[in-house]
Formats: sequence, C-alpha cells, structure tokens
Amino acid sequence: QEQLVESGGGLVQEGASLTLSCVASGRTLSTYGSGWFRQAPGKEREFVAAISWSGGFTYYADSVQGRFTVSRVNAKNTVSLQMNSLNPEDTAVYYCASKSTGNYRNYLTYEYWGQGTKISVSS
Repeated sequence: QEQLVESGGGLVQEGASLTLSCVASGRTLSTYGSGWFRQAPGKEREFVAAISWSGGFTYYADSVQGRFTVSRVNAKNTVSLQMNSLNPEDTAVYYCASKSTGNYRNYLTYEYWGQGTKISVSS
C-alpha cells in the first residue's frame, strides 16, 4: 500500500523554525515531483512549495519565498520542508503530496497525499 507520512508539526512561537518531513512507504518518491500544501481553518488548500523528482527545480509561494526551503533525499525516500521565521499566518495543516505530471502549483495534479501535520504559530 502506497503511503506518505508527514511529521514535524507542532506549536511554536512567532519567529521560530520547524522542519517537516515526508516519508514514502510502499513506493519510491524518486521518480515523482513532490509538493507541500497547507490548509488553514476556513480556507482553501494552498500551494506552499514543490521540488522536482531530481531536486533540480524548486518552486515557492510568494508568501514563503526566502523563509522556507524544500529539499529531498531520494535514497531515503524523504522530502523535507525547512521553515524559518514562522508567523501566525503560517498556522495550518501541512500536507505533502507527490505527482508524476502537471503543474506543481496546482493541487489537483497531485496523485498521492499524506494525512497532514498541524503547525500552530503563536504571536
């Protein structure tokens, strides 16, 4: 059974850093593009960051550019999201996802999703 599992969420204060990890089991991430999305209460799911299967291309939402870094280690079947300078607007459930084709920024193009990990940032 194919599965993506996120970890690393939690409650932090404004300005703190966190790293989210996404590990794939039952399949390999190495041939799939990977993305991170988030959904805050009462809001639609939004794109955060993505990385190509090789790691050679990365994409970021304007709201996180310069603060977040997406990376991957294919040998470990893992994709990570390093988040710095967190602020209350970053509070959301964060999901990792993987896909074979399509626009990295469009969540509809992703085929596989994790269950999400919650991040709460207090001011």
